[in-house]
Amino acid sequence: MQAQLKVVKADGTVEQYLHTKVVGTINNALGEVDLADIDLAEQFAEVVTYFLYHEQGRRRVNSSEIFSMIQVVLASTGFEAAATALSEYHYGRRLKRFRTEVIFVDLQNLDDAEFFVGTEETGVRCPWDKSRIAEDLITEQRMDRQTARMIAAMVEEKVFGMGMTRIPSSVVKQLVLGDTAAVLRAREQLLTV
Repeated sequence: MQAQLKVVKADGTVEQYLHTKVVGTINNALGEVDLADIDLAEQFAEVVTYFLYHEQGRRRVNSSEIFSMIQVVLASTGFEAAATALSEYHYGRRLKRFRTEVIFVDLQNLDDAEFFVGTEETGVRCPWDKSRIAEDLITEQRMDRQTARMIAAMVEEKVFGMGMTRIPSSVVKQLVLGDTAAVLRAREQLLTV
């Protein structure tokens, strides 16, 4: 039996390699150019997974390497537009992460809003980092890493969807609570089926 491959994420955390994440990434890239096809995505993901597991002596791989492999598979099979769309999406996310910051304020009244808009102080703001959400859920709520990362990704999606480059910490907290409740409710429903 072959050991489970580990993925080193951009933030330095390590998680298990999930073939399904590769399938989803490829299908999303194909969908960006109106060619979504889960069967094709599965075939391409098989190529990536096979290569990763049969490269000699590897037990760990960087997420950026997986990303590059997916781009190569897409481009070399005639889906250059999907590879380009994937790249644009990836770098667009990185740009949004770079441009977004959290302001440590609990917006309750007009004074808080004025502080939120006018603050340039260090210590009351920090760059956006979804891994902080995941780490807080893991350490404070004793949540498993995979669930915590999923919730953090859901929150990030909402934050970026708002189009704000400065977001109050109180809003982030509410989004985390809402998404955590939704995930826990869904998990409970699955267990009762």
